[in-house]
Amino acid sequence: MKFTLEGGTAANLIRSYSAEEIRIGEARVRTSCLVTASELHTDFAARTFAEFGVEQLPAVTALAPELVLVGTGMTQQFAPLAVRAALAARGIGLEAMQLGAACRTFNVLVQEERRVAAVLFLR
Repeated sequence: MKFTLEGGTAANLIRSYSAEEIRIGEARVRTSCLVTASELHTDFAARTFAEFGVEQLPAVTALAPELVLVGTGMTQQFAPLAVRAALAARGIGLEAMQLGAACRTFNVLVQEERRVAAVLFLR
């Protein structure tokens, strides 16, 4: 799906997504990634949502988000209990949703200048 929203900001915005690729600004990402308004990490340790666990949280929490969005691929799934508990213990919100919903929500929150990080999985 292609988005048409183009803000007047230099922040990372998700321009489109599919089952094969996420376009963040001018970058074409074909693997899982971690993105904030100012950073894009395509070397995220978990390659699929099934591999996502507390082991990957230091990379996420180092970015000091107030909210973490998890795009779980083309189908909505729930984040692992240990991940939810670890983020809650730090006072960080967590929302897991289908990839498209996560991309759209990320763009809205970035434009609202919220401290959001998104972990996006194609699978």
